[in-house]
Amino acid sequence: MTIVRAKCLLVAVFSLFFTSVFAQPHHQEGGGDQGEKKEEHGGEKKKGFNATEVIFGHVLNAHEFHFMDIGGHPVTIPLPVILYSPQRGFTTFMSSKFEHGHKTHEGYAILTEHSIKEMDLDPKKFFVGSVVGINDAGEFDPNVKVYDLSLTRNVVQMLLALAIFVWIMLRIAKRYKSGVGVTSAPRGSQSLLEPVITFVRDEVAKPNLGHKYEKYLPYLLTVFFFILINNIFGLIPGSANVTGNIAFTAVLGVISFVVILFSSNSHYWGHIFNPPGVPLGVKFILVPVEFLSVFIKPFALIIRLFANMVAGHIIIICLISLIFIFGQLSPIAGWGASPLSIGFTVFIYLIEVLVAFLQAFIFTMLTAVFIGQAFEGEHHHDDAHAAAH
Repeated sequence: MTIVRAKCLLVAVFSLFFTSVFAQPHHQEGGGDQGEKKEEHGGEKKKGFNATEVIFGHVLNAHEFHFMDIGGHPVTIPLPVILYSPQRGFTTFMSSKFEHGHKTHEGYAILTEHSIKEMDLDPKKFFVGSVVGINDAGEFDPNVKVYDLSLTRNVVQMLLALAIFVWIMLRIAKRYKSGVGVTSAPRGSQSLLEPVITFVRDEVAKPNLGHKYEKYLPYLLTVFFFILINNIFGLIPGSANVTGNIAFTAVLGVISFVVILFSSNSHYWGHIFNPPGVPLGVKFILVPVEFLSVFIKPFALIIRLFANMVAGHIIIICLISLIFIFGQLSPIAGWGASPLSIGFTVFIYLIEVLVAFLQAFIFTMLTAVFIGQAFEGEHHHDDAHAAAH
């Protein structure tokens, strides 16, 4: 009951946070023509709520942590910008120098939707948030190649999550070395994480890896907790959705792919290139399919985690956005949509807490299954040999 109340409280804070954020006009350029209204007195355009800008602003990476706007002024934490250009060398400065895309600094500019249109750049090659080189006239300079090595919010949050993860594990390991949890009952964080570790060992590693489970258990536990802690961090208002970044999931998928390949044996490859008991004519079709499956497995890991974590965040923001979309039509409609919108947001947010654990488990489980398949023939042979004895 206490956990449920804590979750409901967190969801309420989440909803109020996004309500305060979305209620303020965002101070970024180029939100498109959608949501722009002319003021009654004067010819200037007043930018209204743009759901697309808010959604992509939360899902995509950025050079700062944006929390809310107060009086039209963004409340952000700027992050270091580290650029390398073969023509200009290394350049470092804080992202606040760009003033949210309104200024240039040391011959560089950060792109917004407005600046992409103004510079007539191809939106398929240049994205919002990218840093490009400019000339003295403030125009895009195609001769300046820019390599962005910045500590973006995804990188900073991932490193922060990693530091907390390592600190928790070292703290627990120190307690076990001192005898707590060995000669006595586990305490504190030990009692919280020990059942999880036991579950991964008994329900994931042992059934799929057999007698080799101890060899792969450290990797499986690392993957599980690393994904889990980043999933949980992504549910905190104002944070980055790290596991919703395809680059993050791609690296995890490639690492799992390497582990699977190094775990394979001749029996595994023999079943791929020469499936036993299959007619010769069918082998010409089956062998390419089996070979492609070697690469499809890690690709499935990458897409599954990425898609599930992005979808949940987009749904939550869309539900909150309905309040302000209806509010632009009529204040009464906005207030009328608020209870329904927040109610559905609470429901989806609680599901996302479950999804955070579920996706970490699924990624770890499938990785264990694929590794087990890589040495399946050897595993069965050893089991048969042990049974004979």
